[in-house]
Amino acid sequence: MLVGEPTDHLSANLLLDHLLGAEIRWVVKAERDKSLQSVFEESKAAGRRPFLIPYGGSNPTGAAAYAFALKELIDQEINPDWILFATSSGGTQAGLLAGARLLDYRCKILGISVDEHASDLRPRIAQLAEETATLLGNPVSFSDDDVLVNGDYLGGGYAVMGSAEREAIDLIARHEGILVDPVYTGRAAAGIIDLIRKEFFNKEERVLFWHTGGTPALFADAYQTDLAKNPYRFGKSTR
Repeated sequence: MLVGEPTDHLSANLLLDHLLGAEIRWVVKAERDKSLQSVFEESKAAGRRPFLIPYGGSNPTGAAAYAFALKELIDQEINPDWILFATSSGGTQAGLLAGARLLDYRCKILGISVDEHASDLRPRIAQLAEETATLLGNPVSFSDDDVLVNGDYLGGGYAVMGSAEREAIDLIARHEGILVDPVYTGRAAAGIIDLIRKEFFNKEERVLFWHTGGTPALFADAYQTDLAKNPYRFGKSTR
């Protein structure tokens, strides 16, 4: 059920929410946290047992999942020199950092920011990594310097697909059969492609791209139209 901004046409994640029976309430960004808390209290008062998930699922519980995911990576005996991924609210990176520290895993963990400057993200991620490690029973300290973030690929802003994201989506789909989305994984992949072209990594280094999902966003109406009418074609890059 949609509350606040009804529409007779749904696509992508919004369509999935509808199919799964979610009640969706529209709010402006400035009131997001306040509204979230209000709905949480409203649900409790109605006798339900709500669990409040913050923006991006970025709390110690959510981040801890990535610490366990890193353990799975280690168990598979995959040993990259770099792990790269999309970073935004910080939960993914905080969990990977906490897991690497607790498991004594030697690997550079670099987040490609999709919406915020690196200077804003580093302290938030360091704090969340500490809270995550504490939740996992082994308190350790993290400083801003422990957090590697590249904020050079913010493009036109959050969720604005540009030529870099469009190229990454097309390139990876055609060569790897893997779908990346315009908002998160596509922007991170675009950053990785550019870093490779700039020879940021040594040729001997192994780089792992950690795909964090988001594929349904490809099927949002605005992105579908853009990708269908203006597909990237190899050999036409202006870079």
